[in-house]
Amino acid sequence: MRLFALLAGMVWMTGCATGATGAPLGGQLAFENLRYRPATPAAMPRGIPDEPEEAPPAVAEAPPPAEPRPAVAKRPTPPPSKKAPASREARTEPKKRAQPVSRPVANRDGRELVVATARALVGQPQVRVGGRAYPSDCTGLVEAVYSQAGVPLKGTSKPGDNGVTAIYRYALNHGRVYNGGRPLPGDLVFFRETYDQNRDGRRNDGLTHVGLVDQVDADGTVTVIHRVKRGVVRYRMNLSKPGVGKDPSTGKVLNDTLRAPGQGRSFALTGQLFVAYASVLPSSKPVVVAQR
Repeated sequence: MRLFALLAGMVWMTGCATGATGAPLGGQLAFENLRYRPATPAAMPRGIPDEPEEAPPAVAEAPPPAEPRPAVAKRPTPPPSKKAPASREARTEPKKRAQPVSRPVANRDGRELVVATARALVGQPQVRVGGRAYPSDCTGLVEAVYSQAGVPLKGTSKPGDNGVTAIYRYALNHGRVYNGGRPLPGDLVFFRETYDQNRDGRRNDGLTHVGLVDQVDADGTVTVIHRVKRGVVRYRMNLSKPGVGKDPSTGKVLNDTLRAPGQGRSFALTGQLFVAYASVLPSSKPVVVAQR
């Protein structure tokens, strides 16, 4: 029983959905036929991390008054010893200062490299880049393509974060998170409640899915590359019409189904589950054209 609980906990920490294909990915497939019935009350809603707050400046406190010490008899001062004069080089040599620790910065061509790597993976059932196999979920895809630009997408997570939330927190600390405007190819896209991650039957799972922008059409429809159950695919999303799957006048798909219908859950479109974009690659500021 303890081993089963440990395995279930490890699976829950991946925090990535599978889109409209049904069951979660990876090891979670092994538990798909087992309905988790928690014996404890429902989990608390998992919120979206806020913008990082700057720590308040430290206030110097006055040192406590020194306690009086007993008088000690003074000893005679020995005569100064004769030392050789310091050399001129020693007198003029500056002291070495500690070098500041710099955070990782993507190279100038990082955005193009990220987009090209993601496009090359579309249609692949597994995520393998540079001879390395990455986890077969949404976080594995973005980690793989961003690694080609020297961006680790890790290092700022907090206890309790799933994989998607950890990437979101990295973007808050090392880039810019925004939810209105025209994104650029290569920017991250975050979604919430794409599946019941903690299996309590409630919409309280917070961030559960991530992809990246492939392209943006003239009408604002964004093509997103992400990893779902069947592999790396493209989905469409239009935030000006988040609840419309297909344009009735043209027949163009505006929003694909991201949360598939199933036991105890209704279907939802990409635009309905969108949370935010994030840019951690060198680029100009996106032009705001719409607000949700």
